[in-house]
Amino acid sequence: MTRPAFNFRLERVRALRERFEEMAKEELAASLSIRLKGEAMLQAAEDLHSEAQHARRHAVSASDMTGDDLVAYQAYVERTERGREAAALELDRRDAEVDARRTALTAAARDRQVLERLKERRRRDHSRAAERVDGALLDEIAIVRHRRAEGAR
Repeated sequence: MTRPAFNFRLERVRALRERFEEMAKEELAASLSIRLKGEAMLQAAEDLHSEAQHARRHAVSASDMTGDDLVAYQAYVERTERGREAAALELDRRDAEVDARRTALTAAARDRQVLERLKERRRRDHSRAAERVDGALLDEIAIVRHRRAEGAR
């Protein structure tokens, strides 16, 4: 009573979707890493801007400052402010990329899970069908033995 082996016809598709999910995980991990670098860039830009403001305040309190020096300090502060804003925008862009990768991973996982559930359902159906065949075969054997026993009397 050997059962035929279970064969899921969509196994290649399931394996492909599993690979897509793995790739989506890797892409999400990479985008998270890039986002962390963006956070570090923003923090560095904020620190530089803060230092520039502090230097300008300190320079303004000095009595030997000329108008050109004040203009130069102000330009430096404004340049660091633009750098900080650019870093904040870049971090927002990276956040959007992380969200897109997370959405892609969710979709890939959902697609794979659909096939996994189908595979398990088909495996259960296959097992039930094989058990029915085995049961029918055992019933047939029991009937034959019973008839032989009845005929031998």
